[in-house]
Amino acid sequence: MTEQKATNIFWQQAPITRNDRERQTGHKAFTLWFTGHSASGKSTLANATEKALYDRGCHTYILDGDNIRHGLNKDLGFAPDDRTENIRRIGEVANLLRQCGVLNMVAFISPYRSDRRGARELSQDDGTFIEVFVDCPVDVCEQRDPKGIYKKAREGIIKDFTGISAPYEPPENPEIHLQTDKHSPEECIQMIIDYLIRNELISD
Repeated sequence: MTEQKATNIFWQQAPITRNDRERQTGHKAFTLWFTGHSASGKSTLANATEKALYDRGCHTYILDGDNIRHGLNKDLGFAPDDRTENIRRIGEVANLLRQCGVLNMVAFISPYRSDRRGARELSQDDGTFIEVFVDCPVDVCEQRDPKGIYKKAREGIIKDFTGISAPYEPPENPEIHLQTDKHSPEECIQMIIDYLIRNELISD
């Protein structure tokens, strides 16, 4: 938990609540937190999931790892402390989006269990933080390598690269476990939609 540095600040309770916004949109607000190695399929699945939910009339938004590092987190690198701060900020943004009544997809490697747990704790275990483990062996991810970054990591050009020179701690009990080396994107999306319907987060 990051230490509170500011003093003499007070929480302001807004007159419009999350429940009010959910009644207006007609659906629950939740976070689908996609975690996994680079090239495992996180962004592909997050984008496809957003399209499927948007087509159902849901209010949606994607927080993508690379995109966020172009703006909000442009001051952070990939050292362990920077990775932790990166995920802390994104967890807070995802929580704000839930308060706004928005279904949000988060696509970040987020390699450390403790960081993902911190993001989950902001939901107060209300069932609206859904960890999606995009599981794919590193060698398969490396064969895909659409950005050519595994090659650079092997050559030592990219330091602190998850799965090569930095660790990845896989989820122990994810709500959704997708094996993208065994299942097609379409099958994975259906698994996500089935979970959301089964848990009454979206309507059938």
